[in-house]
Amino acid sequence: SGKYIASTQRPDGTWRKQRRVKEGYVPQEEVPVYENKYVKFFKSKPELPPGLSPEATAPISASRPEGGEPALSKTAKRNLKRKEKRRQQQEKGEAEALSRTLEKVSLGETAQVPSAPQASRAVPTAASDQSDSATTTEKAKKIKNLKKKLRQVEELQQRIQAGEISQPSKEQLEKLARRRALEEELEDLELGL
Repeated sequence: SGKYIASTQRPDGTWRKQRRVKEGYVPQEEVPVYENKYVKFFKSKPELPPGLSPEATAPISASRPEGGEPALSKTAKRNLKRKEKRRQQQEKGEAEALSRTLEKVSLGETAQVPSAPQASRAVPTAASDQSDSATTTEKAKKIKNLKKKLRQVEELQQRIQAGEISQPSKEQLEKLARRRALEEELEDLELGL
């Protein structure tokens, strides 16, 4: 009246008991995985359209350029070019950022000397040597940055005049002293655009 599953040894060396099972029992490992109608339909569907022989498609999928890479579509090629261009611009931007920080350090040192406007005029001429599109964006960024600094200077001056700040710090006084140099640099950049 039924079957028995033989006793088996576990990995640790102990033994499992012999088990009695009913007729028609299928072990869990042998039970097929359930597939709904949708999955069954697509598994039974041929990969190629009806009437197309597999030999006709074999050379197309096997063709590769000399480099061994699969052939790229127009969009994929365009995306690769964009990615490469972005990477180059990022590298260029990092170099420009470094040069800008050096310029700011030199501008900060010359701000104490009366010849600061001359140093600020030299920056746009150096930038004009670069490509047009890159320079216009750089100039726009620089103009935006200068306007922000001027706005901060004006706010600071208003706060001092209103009496909110009775004893301005050394940095605040330096910021106020740089106002004229910032205005001249902004004028030069705006005329350069």
